[in-house]
Amino acid sequence: MQLVLPGLIVFPMLCAVVSYLIGRHSRRARDWFACCAELTVFGVTLWLLIRSLMGQEALQFHLDGFCGLGMNLRADGFRTLYACVAGLMWAGTGLFSPQYFAHYRNRNRYHFFCLLTLGATLGVFLSDDLYTTFIFFEIMSFTSYTWVAHEETPSAMRAAETYLAVAVIGGMVTLMGLFLMYQALGTLSFDGMLQAAEALDSRRSLYLPGALILFGFGAKGGMFPVHIWLPKAHPVAPAPASALLSGILTKTGIFGILAVSLSVFRHDAVWGLVILLLGCVTMFLGALLGLFSIDLKRTLACSSMSQIGFILVGIACQCLLGEESSLAAQGTVLHMVNHSLFKLVLFMCAGTVYMHLHKLDLNDIRGWGRSKPFLKICFLMAGLGISGIPLWSGFVSKSLLHEGILEYVAEGAAFAPIAKAVEIIFVITGGLTLSYMTKLFVAVFVEKHPTRQQEFDENRHYLSLPGKIAIGLPALLIFFFGLTPSFSMRALSDLALPFLRSHPHAVHYFSGENLLGAVKSVAVAAVVYPFIVRKWMMQPDPETETERYVNRWLKHFDLEDSVYRPLIQGFLAAFGWLFSLLDRLLEGLLLPALMTLGTLIAEGADRLNDRCLIPLCTFVGTFFGRVLDSVTDLSVVGLKKTVMRTRTPAQRPTVGSLFAFRLGQLLDRIVAVLNHTILRFHPIKTRFVPAVAAAEEDMLETTSYFSRTISFSLLMFAIGLLIFLVLILR
Repeated sequence: MQLVLPGLIVFPMLCAVVSYLIGRHSRRARDWFACCAELTVFGVTLWLLIRSLMGQEALQFHLDGFCGLGMNLRADGFRTLYACVAGLMWAGTGLFSPQYFAHYRNRNRYHFFCLLTLGATLGVFLSDDLYTTFIFFEIMSFTSYTWVAHEETPSAMRAAETYLAVAVIGGMVTLMGLFLMYQALGTLSFDGMLQAAEALDSRRSLYLPGALILFGFGAKGGMFPVHIWLPKAHPVAPAPASALLSGILTKTGIFGILAVSLSVFRHDAVWGLVILLLGCVTMFLGALLGLFSIDLKRTLACSSMSQIGFILVGIACQCLLGEESSLAAQGTVLHMVNHSLFKLVLFMCAGTVYMHLHKLDLNDIRGWGRSKPFLKICFLMAGLGISGIPLWSGFVSKSLLHEGILEYVAEGAAFAPIAKAVEIIFVITGGLTLSYMTKLFVAVFVEKHPTRQQEFDENRHYLSLPGKIAIGLPALLIFFFGLTPSFSMRALSDLALPFLRSHPHAVHYFSGENLLGAVKSVAVAAVVYPFIVRKWMMQPDPETETERYVNRWLKHFDLEDSVYRPLIQGFLAAFGWLFSLLDRLLEGLLLPALMTLGTLIAEGADRLNDRCLIPLCTFVGTFFGRVLDSVTDLSVVGLKKTVMRTRTPAQRPTVGSLFAFRLGQLLDRIVAVLNHTILRFHPIKTRFVPAVAAAEEDMLETTSYFSRTISFSLLMFAIGLLIFLVLILR
């Protein structure tokens, strides 16, 4: 049983290699093999979920020495729930992919990296410490890069470039945060971090590593202001990949934020306020971008960003409410599950449209779904669910999140006025969500195309049976969960609460207060859709004598192009100029100085070797033989130079420093003794006082020249290094 968890991760990775080899010979066999592998993974994860629902003991696995700190896996409530959601997402897209990719190229590559990403994603959700989470998180980030770049068009490559840049920068920042967190707490296990953090008198030292980790995981989750990859990657990626990117890969970032927030900053009001503000901006900005967009998949991508904001608000409320965070915790986990189901249905519906028309502009695809009741009903289920309409699952999770905000406002805590403003934005954002989902539904399934409507209506065989199962099953779950929240959704939320450090709480899902919140959002949509979408965001088209959708968003207001790219390019340009300057200094000044110094040292060594070392080495063997013969002479010379020496005024150096003069005198005396004894047949004739003075002068001149050339370079390097560290660590 212990090998089930690592086997569940390794199995799809091995299947990736096998599917690639099969695809070299048979595309059809490859498609079915990959689909069967994904269905098998879903079956195992479903078994793990059933075990958890039955209260059986959680499976665990530990491997010492894996990447230094070891690998820790655990399959309990929340982990098994989201591993099962991941299995369902891959199984659904696996059934849909053969028809969608029928006329695509690079399908072998897609299935290979799709299965690799499945294994890495399961590794994230089954991890029991942040280090294991990070390892699989990084594998997942790089293997999913090929999804964004799949079509290899200029727009796809640019979006993939952004996705990869965010992944690399986010990964480096996260790793730095993990190092600092490990240094502060001594562990990265979820339970260990909780105990170590609670033992600290103050958590101020943890804010910096926490912020770095939040940056990395928030970037993958689509959190503002590092959301820039999300609205650009989804439209260019294949629809099955978009469903996975939006529905499940963003949740890996949320998983990391949950782990840090509820293990390290549990009941920390300051941390909760930061998450609340970031979540509020993400929630509202995503809905606003979705309202302005006229591209089907881009609208759904912006919607994903907005729904991630709702989830972040739930995480923030858990930190702010302390022990009374049950409603917010239930809303958080249920909205995560709901959003995965919503985007699985919506993106595969969008993929169905795209694989027949190869267009996503609402003006080009309007009316395509008028005569397609199955697709219309499925899209409607997900649209009503994500809009929070009663009797659909999204109403349940959004109501719980809303109750969590109101509960904190009722406490009258320090940040209650801010939470009240967030509650108002929460309701308005719900109305914006209903507005842009209404715009999509009306455009695709209600309105008529001005010139191609008959052609669209005749296209009735648009979806295969596996594709209908892949879209219909999650759409049915959305409605089923919404009708039976006390039975179905309550069981799922209670299962996940231990991981969220919370406890079960009685909930009245269809209370008057919850229904009133939904009515407020509908009222906002009743104003926004007819007066803003239909009046301001549409304009007459003289060619077709109808109205067409217009993107009113400011074309030049793009955070990536306006802020991030200029900053990074300017930063790199500054470093390039600095290193170019250092290179010039190195080539023009430092290298000649080093060569001159090396030459002087070599010449000095040769001179010393010729004048001192060789004679010493030559006569050292005869020293002991001659010393007895020269005792008398040595005694006389010694007396003459010490006790009986002539007293003369102290000599003043005429050249060089006093130290060089004294050193030269000492060497002259030693040589004089040697010349009268062992070197009397081969005396040394060099006068060391002027020689040492000359050597000192050469050394001082060389040192001065060297210091002048390198001092500026070292100074600039130190300043650049200081700026670099400040930018990273601030």
